[in-house]
Amino acid sequence: MAAFDLFKLSFFLNLLNFSLWAGNKAGPVGIFPPTCNRIECPSYDVVQTGNGFEIRRYNSSMWVSTQPIDDISLVGATRTGFRQLFAYIQGNNENHQKIEMTAPVITEVKPSDGPFCASSFVVSFYVPKKNQENPPSSKGLHVQKWGLTYVAVRQFSGFVVDEDVGEEAAALYASLQGTVWSEAIDKSHAGENTTDYIVAQYNSPFEFRNRVNEIWLTFDIEEDFAL
Repeated sequence: MAAFDLFKLSFFLNLLNFSLWAGNKAGPVGIFPPTCNRIECPSYDVVQTGNGFEIRRYNSSMWVSTQPIDDISLVGATRTGFRQLFAYIQGNNENHQKIEMTAPVITEVKPSDGPFCASSFVVSFYVPKKNQENPPSSKGLHVQKWGLTYVAVRQFSGFVVDEDVGEEAAALYASLQGTVWSEAIDKSHAGENTTDYIVAQYNSPFEFRNRVNEIWLTFDIEEDFAL
């Protein structure tokens, strides 16, 4: 238990004190995040692995999320959001209930129109299965229920850096062009209030090798779509 508490604290400190271990590098797709062998992650099926992307089908799940955070930095917004979520799982909720750490912590990104304008970010924590039926509420946080969800995924290594996230998201979108998934993704992201992309982070800051981060593009599939 002490080792697990250290993992939770170290993850928190990583977001509070961003280190100079940067230099993200795109990695091969299809790597199962090692963190998910130690702590609970949402379950999914791999639908297809392509050149630079993976298509997953996630089962229904519950997430606890922050209110939108306006910031010019994804790293800064994630740090702010994770403080709230870490307090939540440590018992700062209406039930005063401690909740096990899960992975990944995800940050939904809605970029701004201008180069120096604040973007909007929502940071979310995956609720463990044993708490999904009735997750405790908490002031300033809300529960999101995901139905069956399709996700296009690009993986990259290193520590998440603001300067590289947009490039990774653009690379994922480019890799999907000319595939059967491109139209479904464009339709799902055509709405004005749709999240542009999601950054998923899995690792403890003490893990300097084999780090796995992901860019997610969520999308819907129509009934007549041929898989």
